Amino acid sequence: MTTPAQPARATIAILGGGITGLTAAFRLVSRGYSVRLFEQTRRLGGSVGSECTEGWLIERGPNSLLESEPALAEIVQSLGLQDQLITSLPTAKKRFIVRRGQLCDLPMSPGGFFKTPLFSFRGKLRLFGDVFRRPRTRPTDISLGEFIRQHFGQEAVDYGLNPFVSGVYAGDPGKLSAQYAFPKLWAMEQSHGSILRGMGAAAKARRAANGGQRPPRPRLISFTRGLQTLVDALAARLPEGSVQLGARVEAVWSGPRWQVRWHDGQTSHTEVFDKVLCALPSGGLSQLAVGADGAMPLAGLAQLENPPVSSLFLGFRREQVRHPLDGFGALIPALERRPELGILFSSSLFAGRAPEGHVALTVMVGGVRQPVLARQSTDELLATVTPSLRDLLGVNGAPVFVRHNFWPAAIPQYNLGYGRHLAAIEACERAHPGLFIGGNTRDGISVPQCLRAGINLAGKADSPS
Repeated sequence: MTTPAQPARATIAILGGGITGLTAAFRLVSRGYSVRLFEQTRRLGGSVGSECTEGWLIERGPNSLLESEPALAEIVQSLGLQDQLITSLPTAKKRFIVRRGQLCDLPMSPGGFFKTPLFSFRGKLRLFGDVFRRPRTRPTDISLGEFIRQHFGQEAVDYGLNPFVSGVYAGDPGKLSAQYAFPKLWAMEQSHGSILRGMGAAAKARRAANGGQRPPRPRLISFTRGLQTLVDALAARLPEGSVQLGARVEAVWSGPRWQVRWHDGQTSHTEVFDKVLCALPSGGLSQLAVGADGAMPLAGLAQLENPPVSSLFLGFRREQVRHPLDGFGALIPALERRPELGILFSSSLFAGRAPEGHVALTVMVGGVRQPVLARQSTDELLATVTPSLRDLLGVNGAPVFVRHNFWPAAIPQYNLGYGRHLAAIEACERAHPGLFIGGNTRDGISVPQCLRAGINLAGKADSPS
């Protein structure tokens, strides 16, 4: 008896070799699809990457992952990386916010909140006034800063939200959209009115889903050899010849199969596919011609702000730094008028980040707050941040190791008006069946969110169309 031939699976183009594109490619290959992944630069992983040298472990971009997305655990297990997984050190539990030139512990409990000098007595009372707010549906979006001010007062914006947003988005809470930058808070206001009551209800739901027990806090994780481990493992699962580096995709169109035209710096090439997954950053999306007429339906994404950020990894001998570095790091509010967005205590965050007898700091500079500083040379940056590091942490003398990573367009800002960009992406997909778009421009900026975006893109390509 002859076994019926299985239908050939679709061939799929994936535009963009960051975490989203890599994840989508990995998932599709594991399901038997033929894929071609096009990446404009000469390396995969986007902003995720690690360097190990002379006993130092430097993260080029993100420094850690929070296990808050099921997609992260799913990918780690699928890749068999559990034995390389490490959790943050006990020292990383503390967080600091700078106020009046001093590092103040971010309170992690009700008792700690009442004792902290981070907020005034009046500011603490104002924060608890939120419990009396009633549910509401807003007719229009507002800035995240105004949203939090209405719930908790201006002090909470200045010394709570502002440094947090600088650490996550490198952004400005006065420009970010409350509806799109932090959609869970927006939904809590609609359902509960009070953000505090909404958080309490969410915690109660998590306990109920965990058999009435409080679920463990999401862990802060990395890998023994840094986050590059994740990039390398995803890339290693792709067939030989499926990845094209140094490939700038210029246009895609269908007729009836999809055609992708890309340029290698010297010559244009065209390849044919059944579907196209697009995980390009906003700049690449804005320049992509889509359709036989060569139109650029996502040109408006060029207006999406992507501020520059510099990451300065500094190694010191332990005796050069007076502060015990007993925490995750310090975030700096804009009101403090310092050059840094934040300072990570890298050697206190995970083991193996500095040689014996040494400590490592990662200083983040630039963002929406001070983009000019991000573009400084390494020597200029060192001269800019050294007085502040001396003042805040008691740093004495020059670093014994320096590594400078610069991102000219670091993080897409989900600012007010962001909804029109989402609408343009959705309209583009509707007008061009078989084209699917995802990534940090659309689905969230964290690495776990980008992993989830890749899984979702693969799922869309795997469904009948």
